[in-house]
Amino acid sequence: MSRGSIVLRNAEPDLEEGLAFARYLDTAADGFMRFLLGRRAPHLLAHAYTRPDNDYSFENVVFAEDGGRIVGMSAGFATEDHRRYSDRPLTEAPGFPVVRMSVLRILCAPLLRILDTVPDGGFYLLALAVDDAERGRGIGSSLIDHVEERARRSGSSRLYLDVAVKNEGARKLYERRGMAVESRWPKRLLPPLLLRMAKDL
Repeated sequence: MSRGSIVLRNAEPDLEEGLAFARYLDTAADGFMRFLLGRRAPHLLAHAYTRPDNDYSFENVVFAEDGGRIVGMSAGFATEDHRRYSDRPLTEAPGFPVVRMSVLRILCAPLLRILDTVPDGGFYLLALAVDDAERGRGIGSSLIDHVEERARRSGSSRLYLDVAVKNEGARKLYERRGMAVESRWPKRLLPPLLLRMAKDL
């Protein structure tokens, strides 16, 4: 798919592409991946990216390119795929911070389980990011179009994503695309950090 000089293409299991994926994923997650995995996060995620059957696999990624240069990315998967995926490609990566993850899994357990709350029959948009200098060119909309098409092809009837409350620009983009806030996390005691958005396909 292309829009002007922008071309969308499926990702390849290449380590350099994996590093680009890791950068976009961390940008979309507002730095959470680096917080979770530490300074080696880009290499750990790139390792998982080159392997099949995991949330971070190249199989789930589409890049937007302009003249052969990557300028954006989307990553997503059907709920049923997520349920059968393994976390081994990430946890078996050289240098995986076992002790750090053990502590964070206790402290951040509800947040780490957030993907498991997407209902069956759904398609989850894990991440969407566009280079700052390329915004306003319709790249984000093209990536969302492609995600929705992939979701329908997978047999999914509903698209889901989580966006940080403070990321007002992304929320407005998703609202323009027909997505609505369904829930907030956490639900009580603390001010919400994430908004769960969804739309029927």
